[in-house]
Amino acid sequence: MSTTRLSSKGQVIIPKTVRESHHWRSGQTLEVIDTPDGVLLRSKAPFAPTSLDEVAGSLPYTGPAISLDEMEDAIAAGVRDHHDRG
Repeated sequence: MSTTRLSSKGQVIIPKTVRESHHWRSGQTLEVIDTPDGVLLRSKAPFAPTSLDEVAGSLPYTGPAISLDEMEDAIAAGVRDHHDRG
């Protein structure tokens, strides 16, 4: 078990072994959750939680299936278009 100290500014240093085991890097956003047993730190999700109703808009698609090559070609065209616009 590791220990750390609370600074006068309310900062704590998370031991390197713990940061590495959770793949936390400098600048990582963490959620601080107060629990009856202490404080829980966990990675903040990069996106806000969504419901199925919010993301299911693309499900009714009935067109032809697109191949992986067609998807990659479309992505490449979008990248070229983006870079051409400066």
